[in-house]
Amino acid sequence: MANLTIQANIIAKPGKIQQVKTALLKLIELTRAEAGCVNYDLHQDNENPAHFMFYENWTSRELWQQHMSSAHIETYIAETQDCVEQFTLSEMTQIA
Repeated sequence: MANLTIQANIIAKPGKIQQVKTALLKLIELTRAEAGCVNYDLHQDNENPAHFMFYENWTSRELWQQHMSSAHIETYIAETQDCVEQFTLSEMTQIA
C-alpha cells in the first residue's frame, strides 16, 4: 500500500507570522518521532512569509489520524488560536 501524503497550507494573520512559525517548529521533533511518520517537512514561502506548508508522508491514514489527535497538535491549536487566517489540507496518494 502506498504512503499517505499530506500537504497542509497555513496562512498566518498579519502580525502573527512569528507566533505561528514558532508553534509550527515545535511540532517537528515530536511528530518525526511518531509511529508511521516517514517525513514531516515544514516550508515557508519565499515571497509571502505568512504562508507555511507542511509536506508529510505517513505509512497509513490511521497513524496520521492519531497524529492529528495528539497532545502536541492540540497544543499547537491552542497556541495559534486567532492567529491563522487560512488552513487547507490535502490528502494524496503518490501515483507515479
